[in-house]
Amino acid sequence: MDIATFLHSLHEEIGLTKQSGKKHLIRFSSAKEYYACKSELKRMRSRLVNLSKVRTLDIIHAFSCTLRPDSKLKQFTGSPVIEEDSKVTVHHSVGSRTLIKRATTQSGSGSHTIPWGVDQIGAPEVWNKSLGNNIHVGVIDTGIDYNHPDLRSSISRGINLLNRSMLPYDDNGHGTHIAGTIAATGRNSGIIGVAPRSIIHPVKAFDHSGSAYVSDIIAGIDWCVNNDLDIINMSFGMKSYNRALEQAVLNAYYRGKVIVASSGNDGKRKTIDYPARFPQVVSVGATTRLGRIAPFSNRGKQIDIYAPGERVYSSWLHGKYNELSGTSMATAHVSGVIALMLAIKPLTPQQIKSALRRCAIGINKRESTRWQPGHLNARRALRAARQIRDSQ
Repeated sequence: MDIATFLHSLHEEIGLTKQSGKKHLIRFSSAKEYYACKSELKRMRSRLVNLSKVRTLDIIHAFSCTLRPDSKLKQFTGSPVIEEDSKVTVHHSVGSRTLIKRATTQSGSGSHTIPWGVDQIGAPEVWNKSLGNNIHVGVIDTGIDYNHPDLRSSISRGINLLNRSMLPYDDNGHGTHIAGTIAATGRNSGIIGVAPRSIIHPVKAFDHSGSAYVSDIIAGIDWCVNNDLDIINMSFGMKSYNRALEQAVLNAYYRGKVIVASSGNDGKRKTIDYPARFPQVVSVGATTRLGRIAPFSNRGKQIDIYAPGERVYSSWLHGKYNELSGTSMATAHVSGVIALMLAIKPLTPQQIKSALRRCAIGINKRESTRWQPGHLNARRALRAARQIRDSQ
């Protein structure tokens, strides 16, 4: 491929793109071709201003930009694969929302709150062994409320992929709720998350309505990998397979990143959403306060672990609190427990997934000779992590 000619054509195509333009991915067939084109792109940007609108995605050797649906680049001889970007949404809360101005005690003593889900998985029982110290969790979501009193000491550097000149402020609430379940540090008042000494890196890929493009998700995964985070929480999903997303997940997995994703809230019995469906991901279903599989939760053999997801109490925008239901909430509990495990011993993504599956508490009381996903338990998970540590 003639790289210079291709980039000139790309510059012209972006210039012709008007209101009808849609985001596209330009995927190169080899790393060599991608990096050669990326190098030339940097050199030509000063002369061809439209090329500044091109985003590079190293993790899948691709460009992202807005093009016309009938772009002539697709007829370019020897050009990379050009495909329209796909939309993805956060796994929205099931049921109504009730904004709560301040936390009230649900469990424990004093004026702080241990939400029921954190208590049910047994996190407080293991805080004398692990608090998730210095484990870095990337939350690819709607951002975070930087001013929430329970999150201030848990937040580290993040990124706003929708507007890189701005901090990843949350304008939806979903990301703040997820972050609170993982790592809230309310002491005298407020709530305490599963791993209160873990560190949240907010990656804003979703807009105020909870919608994102796959390219934004991939850029978020790329950022998490480049910043050497330990866990990537992905409380969102899509119904259809996407090769570019799978490639990003695979590359992050092979770089040692533990990816945790929600199964979806459609109540399906035999299928779950992507990216949770990818075998390299820890896939999470939701349970009720009674420890049963939530009616809204997708379920089946593709689930690795179930965790609390019904009316989960956590942080919200403007320093408030909220109860939300969904597999998104369950996923945050699992990410928190993984942080507790990693603080004891560095483990590979496969070791984490295997340990969680092996140490889960059974949900179905009927006898079964086949393995079935069970309920998350922090004490068992830490014991499994220590066993792996001691055997190495």
